[in-house]
Amino acid sequence: MSTEYAIRLRGLTKSYGDLRVLDGVDLEVRRGSIHALLGSNGAGKTTAIRILSTLLTADGGTAEVDGHDVRTAPEQVREAISLTGQFAAVDEVLTGRENLVLVARLRHLVDPGIIADDLLARFSLTEAGGRRVGTYSGGMRRRLDIAMSLIGDPAVIFLDEPTTGLDPQARIEVWEAVRQLAAAGTTVLLTTQYLEEAEQLADRIAILHGGRIIQDGTLAELTALLPPATVEYVEKQPTLEDVFLTLIGERS
Repeated sequence: MSTEYAIRLRGLTKSYGDLRVLDGVDLEVRRGSIHALLGSNGAGKTTAIRILSTLLTADGGTAEVDGHDVRTAPEQVREAISLTGQFAAVDEVLTGRENLVLVARLRHLVDPGIIADDLLARFSLTEAGGRRVGTYSGGMRRRLDIAMSLIGDPAVIFLDEPTTGLDPQARIEVWEAVRQLAAAGTTVLLTTQYLEEAEQLADRIAILHGGRIIQDGTLAELTALLPPATVEYVEKQPTLEDVFLTLIGERS
């Protein structure tokens, strides 16, 4: 088992009929890091995640997660990972705490109540833990969804477009939750089409285009690929997001 990399892709290919979605994807993700897979809609980000999480079989190439081959050792891979899709998979009838307890019981873990309470505290949901999830905001639901994904202490978590459809305040809440994951040692592979999200969260950013990884590096390494900026005086106006967050008291 590799001690340096939690995820390795080599020459990964996948087609749907005549459509070549992945055309030889190579990627390495270091343990305990946040690695963003950046691409436009239809670039193949979700396809790559589905292959890594054993939900889809690649046509060619190899993929390893936590040292296990996704094709020959799918059960070991599933034990090592958690997947959070584009929409929160929570039961709106249950309370936040009941959602967490349910997942802990399904995983046959000891003391599901203690596990639930610890995760509620970790994601700043303790006060809302006794409320039905149907009353939660979008950001709270997504934070609960991520908390549910951590039950069982997976080594790797896949976040597929985690802030789709969320307002600016909710996106910031989710970003903080993702940072907490990496700080605790969890490896995060994050797919996104939002440039700011990749800038804010990722230790490294891989750009998927035309079925291949065309660049992979830190933000500084990627920005260095462009010519040096020229210095000009520009009067910067606040963005709508700046105005929104200031008005609701989330940014001073």
